Amino acid sequence: MLDKIGIAKRIAQEVRDGMYINLGIGIPTLVANYIPKALNVVLQSENGLLGIGPFPTEENVDADLINAGKQTITMMPGSSLFSSAESFGMIRGGHVDLTILGAMEVSEAGDIANWKVPGKMVKGMGGAMDLVASAKNIIVAMQHCSKDGASKLLKQCTLPITGLKCVKKIVTDLAVLDVIPEGGFKLLERAPGVSVDEIRKATEGKLIVSGEIPEIKF
Repeated sequence: MLDKIGIAKRIAQEVRDGMYINLGIGIPTLVANYIPKALNVVLQSENGLLGIGPFPTEENVDADLINAGKQTITMMPGSSLFSSAESFGMIRGGHVDLTILGAMEVSEAGDIANWKVPGKMVKGMGGAMDLVASAKNIIVAMQHCSKDGASKLLKQCTLPITGLKCVKKIVTDLAVLDVIPEGGFKLLERAPGVSVDEIRKATEGKLIVSGEIPEIKF
């Protein structure tokens, strides 16, 4: 089973040279720490920063420099700061190659619910709807099941939808899965120590298993 750092490390393997990437709140922000240094990528934050670096060490914290989740961050050489209006212009203009988001639910069709739980106070969805509507590729980082053991990979989402048929890949604490165009979760890799049967039992939506499923490697 993967912890949050393991999920972030596995997602970092999906990063390719030259990408412009937006990291959502939560586990996705950890990905910045594990992108191979040999790759030239640019991390974008919707609050107005292009060129996010790894999280700062204690002595390098600048309280005025934050990401969209209000976490303190660092800036890479050549980074730029600008208004959120310009930032959303980049997003809506299709200039973000990869968006990595957290989610509360994902359906077998690739729908995502990640901004609102009925009955709980939230300040708003932030940039989530713009990101899922505009990104060329969306990878979700999430727990496979809720705290009470209920699957979060569903036939249909039960929470308010953020975007329809937009998720391409999911990395959970149990597995790596593709959402295939015809509908369903295709199992690609399993977390160390986790069996295919355990993943099957934890997945409400259609799970597609073909051949031997390898363990995740780092």
